[in-house]
Amino acid sequence: MEQTHTTQGGVAATPGAQRRVLVVEDDATIVDAIAARLRAEGFLVQTALDGPAAVDAADAWQPDLMVLDVMLPGFDGLEVCRRVQAQRPVPVLMLTARDDETDMLVGLGVGADDYMTKPFSMRELAARVHVLLRRVERAALAAVTPRSGILRLGELEIDHAQRRVRVRAEDVHLTPTEFDLLVCLANTPRAVLSREQLLAEVWDWADASGTRTVDSHIKALRRKIGAERIRTVHGVGYALETPAP
Repeated sequence: MEQTHTTQGGVAATPGAQRRVLVVEDDATIVDAIAARLRAEGFLVQTALDGPAAVDAADAWQPDLMVLDVMLPGFDGLEVCRRVQAQRPVPVLMLTARDDETDMLVGLGVGADDYMTKPFSMRELAARVHVLLRRVERAALAAVTPRSGILRLGELEIDHAQRRVRVRAEDVHLTPTEFDLLVCLANTPRAVLSREQLLAEVWDWADASGTRTVDSHIKALRRKIGAERIRTVHGVGYALETPAP
């Protein structure tokens, strides 16, 4: 039975109510376990076991988020992500069986927002799903109540209202997570932010075990805006480099 909470108006509300999550995984045991946990969290869940079925389900069902395994029959999760994102932007939590940073960067490059390496805890997976959906809500709120003005840091330009980034007047495509990460760094240029701070600010995730996620997103961001713009402070974190005043 799904857990419910009562709002101030006395109406029962289910955590994650009416949010649709498409779970794509070819291992029936894993897909059933993920689906059961997310349904217990109050989400509406559909599943798919291969690449073509995932694309069809995403097109027909219009999920709010996808949990997507990299290795799939038919065609892999990277191709699923490409095809789905070409139709409409959908937050994607990618699952990989290999702790391979190249796979993670490729996944981020085709539109994934976050990744988890197997094996993982269902508690953490559910928390990541909630975090991604909260980020979508924040982005939607920012679109209707945008911060005024455009932040310019040398040749880097951040348009908060349109959530657009330009480098040397050329548009740079960032995923929602990459944009939020860049804004977090840009809010205090030259200041070093620890991985834990970035994880808490951008992902709302307090568990330091997720700092590899930060590192991979930083690498993806560097490839897009220029490696020289983000300084690594070894053992601490990262800082956004800006032109000297």
